[in-house]
Amino acid sequence: MYQIICQSEFKTKEYAKNLAEILKKGDVLVLSGELGAGKTKFVEGILAHFGMQDEISSPTFTIVNEYKNDEISIYHFDLYRLGDIYEFENIGGEEYFSKGICIFEWGELIEDILPNDYIKISFEKNDNNPEERILNIETFGEKYNNIDFNSFVSDK
Repeated sequence: MYQIICQSEFKTKEYAKNLAEILKKGDVLVLSGELGAGKTKFVEGILAHFGMQDEISSPTFTIVNEYKNDEISIYHFDLYRLGDIYEFENIGGEEYFSKGICIFEWGELIEDILPNDYIKISFEKNDNNPEERILNIETFGEKYNNIDFNSFVSDK
């Protein structure tokens, strides 16, 4: 497990933008953490890497938003309002796994049906510093075993 400290919203987005350099079609990210912990800001950073940062909207009421350019499709899910895993299956959610990059806010709801390989990032607020976020990164499967998640931290 990796623990990354982001000192500000800007640094959270910057970390995500740097991490996005390795993301490809078929990659799955699960973002976990309380409301306001920085999950959507993290998605903004990923979209920025692909030049789509101006397109983000919260998928809270639509469950999934698709962002697309000539290079990749990104599917941003917010599963907060889903009652159970069966609701996700009923919307054909599993079909998205191979279509592009899938990012799941509140994705712990569907962990039992995720592909073998995925990245889970748990976001924590720091009570002593309201701007700081602690990202706990776990990988599942073998695909991401050789990635040093500390290497995406920028000193700038």
